Amino acid sequence: MSQIAKKVSFQGFRGANSDMASRTLFPGCETLPCLSFEEAFRAVQEGRADLAVIPVDNNLAGRVADVHHLIPRSGLSIIGEYFMPIRFALMAVKGAKVEGLKHVYSHVHAFPQCRKIVKDLGLQTHIHADTAGAAADVAQWGKMDTAALAPLLAADIYGLAVLADNVQDTATNMTRFLVFSPEALPVPYDPAAHVITSLVFRVRNIPAALYKSLGGFATNGLNIVKIESYVDELFQAAQFYCEIEGHPEARLMQLALKELGFFAEEYKVLGTYPAHEFRKQQKG
Repeated sequence: MSQIAKKVSFQGFRGANSDMASRTLFPGCETLPCLSFEEAFRAVQEGRADLAVIPVDNNLAGRVADVHHLIPRSGLSIIGEYFMPIRFALMAVKGAKVEGLKHVYSHVHAFPQCRKIVKDLGLQTHIHADTAGAAADVAQWGKMDTAALAPLLAADIYGLAVLADNVQDTATNMTRFLVFSPEALPVPYDPAAHVITSLVFRVRNIPAALYKSLGGFATNGLNIVKIESYVDELFQAAQFYCEIEGHPEARLMQLALKELGFFAEEYKVLGTYPAHEFRKQQKG
């Protein structure tokens, strides 16, 4: 990613997967830990960070709760995506043994990704707000029977011993992150380029509203790679977050957006950005 960032906000403690993703995307940047996704977005809104790197999906645990509700309200633009392989380590205070463990702490999304080792060791799971935060607490508590599931970086930061590495259930464990900026990053139209366009739209409260709103993408041969729905506070008209392969300046996309605008109550493009290499590898 060509964007230069001096400071990047993320949700979690230092050493979390989001911290690792930020450092990988923007080498040499200063990362800003935030207690919540709202705070990570707010740091960019208030100018305390240049960008935010936010996880949105994991192929084993599913979508990250709350994030899709925050995206449309943030007022920020999406300027990139990043697919990061997720690796977990089982870590505890120095001197602890695997056979002596009884408890394990981690984020709610970590346990579905590490079911096998938890089951094999018969550990009692405890939900923590963050993987690296769990590691920090385990280090502070100093209990020989308590471990954390967290990235290797967390063990280095908090001085824990790694009892087992790569404990995730599959080697294809992957999380997708989005990069948010206060301003859109222009992506020149290139018919040969593989880009993703993210948008939100609200359908009219009429029969077949969603079908009609999306019909233009189908008739113009555009691939929708993601769609998420939310209802409003009255459980009436639904709002959708949608990602399409294509550039807004492409003729077929313009035709599809025109049809969307006719059937939807409103829509807003949140950003157009290059597709990550991972998508190209899957197609290849």
